[in-house]
Amino acid sequence: MRVYTFSEARQKFAEVLDRARDEAVMITRRNGETFVLSLTQPKSSPLDLPKVDRGRVTTDDIVKAVRFSREQPWRDKPQKQTAQKKK
Repeated sequence: MRVYTFSEARQKFAEVLDRARDEAVMITRRNGETFVLSLTQPKSSPLDLPKVDRGRVTTDDIVKAVRFSREQPWRDKPQKQTAQKKK
């Protein structure tokens, strides 16, 4: 495991990240704090969504759901004013 001081890691940040691809890298600060930097692979993207079974959901179902959501009373309510004006 390669050890860098904070200043050295800051100056050679690209090198530190390249090395962290292959092995864990330790970074130490003057006050004694020690950090370990290593590469992790995300299991999946937070933007990944389950696929919709097109055989079960029709275009009409989607249109009905959108129309239903637009008709809800919470959509038309004005926002409450939090502060009242003093006269």
